[in-house]
Amino acid sequence: MKISLFARSRYRISLLCLTLVLSSCTPSISLQVTPFATRVSTVGDVPSDWLHVYFTDPAAPHAADYEGGPDQALADAMDQAHLSVDMAAYSLNLWSIRDALIHANQRGVVVRLVMESDNMDNQEVQEILDAGIPILGDQREGLMHDKFVVIDRSEVWTGSMNFTTSGTYKDNNNLIRIRSTKVAEDYTTEFNEMFEENLFGPDILSATPNTNLSIDGTPVEIYFSPDDGVAAKIMSLLETAQESIYFMAYSFTANDLGAAIRERAAAGLTVAGVMDDDQVNSNLGTEYDPFLQAGMNVRTDGNAGLMHHKVIIVDKKIVITGSYNFSASAETSNDENVVIIHSATVAALYLTEFQKIYYQAKP
Repeated sequence: MKISLFARSRYRISLLCLTLVLSSCTPSISLQVTPFATRVSTVGDVPSDWLHVYFTDPAAPHAADYEGGPDQALADAMDQAHLSVDMAAYSLNLWSIRDALIHANQRGVVVRLVMESDNMDNQEVQEILDAGIPILGDQREGLMHDKFVVIDRSEVWTGSMNFTTSGTYKDNNNLIRIRSTKVAEDYTTEFNEMFEENLFGPDILSATPNTNLSIDGTPVEIYFSPDDGVAAKIMSLLETAQESIYFMAYSFTANDLGAAIRERAAAGLTVAGVMDDDQVNSNLGTEYDPFLQAGMNVRTDGNAGLMHHKVIIVDKKIVITGSYNFSASAETSNDENVVIIHSATVAALYLTEFQKIYYQAKP
């Protein structure tokens, strides 16, 4: 039974933590790991709390009850907002997120949303509008496909996870939290172009203030599509890979990126991938068959929901993630965002997720 979160207290994630130390990383980084969240807690001897990584878990016992997932952590963060919450949502029907947005608005926090127009016709979105929160639909042929939140212009939540019950509790997704005013400036700039200037898709001009930055010594790149030429950035990383490429792809129809991966596999690199079964069977021009024909180690997922990740891990030290599917529409017409993190420790987290999904997949 669907129960409004107005009528019940919020669940907080309180799960047993397991501490892992990856001694091979330099500088050493301690990780606190829960079934849903991984937090970079120290870098060397310097305390650090700038990055959290969350993975959905459709097999978790509570998933069927839509409780205890990464949305709770995001809702809790929005509950702590003092000044502003800006959200770009392809789709939204999570009651936890609806309530957090409305509560923030009631506290006097400035709350603004942009959405994919085709996904605004549901009860939760209407309740947000009824609370007096402005929502701007893209009203374009391309998709407003972003999934990000900027809180108090100081932290960003993004990844592949739509803010929906299926995206959070049935599909394989990742959600990352980055505490950085510079990263927040990038996402606020992108949000304002959409919300304030009504610029979406190819109308948007390249204006990302901080595409390359360092957070506590970790190089991070921030890009938006279609204005920042994301495919070229990914292509450069693939072409210079020296050891391995692992990927989890909901949709993979980009011929140039597929060719680059096949070339590196032919050059002797370790290459493996998992692709969403439904997309492989329905997409025209999917790269799955060319990958198989090239003898590559690629599988379709075994999840009854979607394998919705858009992740590439290069040389076990670079992670590409975000809302960007590896497709022409993501590159040329949709509003998308990409985060590239240069960290062997972060890559290890995504490799663990890859391994789990790979062994659940269909050979």
